[in-house]
Amino acid sequence: MLFLSRIVQGAGGGTVGVIQAYVADSTDPKDRARALGWLSATTNLGVALGPVLGSLAIAIGKRDIIPGHASLQMGHAAPGIMAAGLCLLNMLFAWRYLNESRDATVHASSGEAPRKSRQAAWQIISHSSEPSSRLIWIYAIAIGAFQGSFSVLALFLNARFQVTEQTIGYFFMYTGAISVFARVLLLGRMVDWLGEAKLSRLGLVLLASGVVGMPLSQNLWMLALAVALIPLGTAFTFPCVTALLSRVISPRERGLYMGMQQTYGGVARIIAPLFYGWAFDTIGVSSPYFFSSAIIAATIFLGFGLDRYARPEAPVTPEVVLADEIPLAPEAPTAIEEQEA
Repeated sequence: MLFLSRIVQGAGGGTVGVIQAYVADSTDPKDRARALGWLSATTNLGVALGPVLGSLAIAIGKRDIIPGHASLQMGHAAPGIMAAGLCLLNMLFAWRYLNESRDATVHASSGEAPRKSRQAAWQIISHSSEPSSRLIWIYAIAIGAFQGSFSVLALFLNARFQVTEQTIGYFFMYTGAISVFARVLLLGRMVDWLGEAKLSRLGLVLLASGVVGMPLSQNLWMLALAVALIPLGTAFTFPCVTALLSRVISPRERGLYMGMQQTYGGVARIIAPLFYGWAFDTIGVSSPYFFSSAIIAATIFLGFGLDRYARPEAPVTPEVVLADEIPLAPEAPTAIEEQEA
């Protein structure tokens, strides 16, 4: 039952691409990276608060709410029940307050069948040099390498710095605080200064430097310095990559391609921990972080040439062109140009 519940929970992760597409549809191109940064910041805040709420739920669940009715105690099921209640509340909020972000009748009038998921998935592989494919590969490879190395984080910190289950929480609190600070206060200013393409490359450099700095650290102070680069790197990389992806694809296919981004990222998050776990056991405790840093650094080269998509004042024709978006006359603007005007 626990295994089945985890599968169902994982299926719910398919909403991430939909939410990102909704944000992209609802914001101006120049504000997209900032808005996506806020979205990920609130997600990180929820991840930080989740364990606290879970502990509170267990404490409440063990109480004898109705004296003499011990069978009504929820015990260790309380966190799951609380999470389910919050999900239901979230669903009701979305149903009541969120409006459709695009006019489906405009796209349906073309009569062209929408692209299927498997077609989009194969397009990313077969046309890997196209901007949308490169952005998805950057996201998938970098997040797989990052998450994979962190799958053995507790083992690494214990082996190198004697960090235990009683003290590892401070590590996550530290990185979480920097991540929220970077996404809420720094990301927007940095996008205005550098643009999404350059900032995403800077983020990859910071991320690779922070990851490789962990095994090179000789004490906790050096570790804290290296670790600080990691949330800065993720804050500058992933929202900018997603914002760029929203520009190079047709508005009609934003949800599809952002879903593909999450799909490829999910596959990477499955494969990478298996590899890094093997490397940790057979090569050495530091090897996952050297591998991860090298892989992340390699993705920097995929980002070159994407700068022309980063500025709203220089609109470009989207890479995925559909029949209903082809101008009827030379002077007629494309859908992307109308949106960015």
